[in-house]
Amino acid sequence: MNLYCATIDLRDDAKALAFAKAVDEWMSFLQGRGVIGSWRLLRRKLNLAADCYRDFLLEVEVADMTQLDQAFRLSGQQSEEVETLHQAVSALVHAADFSLYRPFPDPERSERMALI
Repeated sequence: MNLYCATIDLRDDAKALAFAKAVDEWMSFLQGRGVIGSWRLLRRKLNLAADCYRDFLLEVEVADMTQLDQAFRLSGQQSEEVETLHQAVSALVHAADFSLYRPFPDPERSERMALI
């Protein structure tokens, strides 16, 4: 399992509940196509965070890099449904940063360490 994360700030005129609904529809679409696992959207509480953190955190689980690649390929398709769902989210976003995490220690590292 890998964790793809996006930290997000909305545009000044964007409504948080509209954003949450758009994310739910987009992530549910991707999940329904089997290109992501579970996901969750979190919002900073009580404005409690350092300046380097954005207002929202989107966490998306993928089994491996192949599944993540499939998610990106689906996202890039030229279909009306994909474009509509993706645009509903991206139109509300002012800024976003992305990261990719893996469990640690991971099975590959554990196996390699066992051989020493």
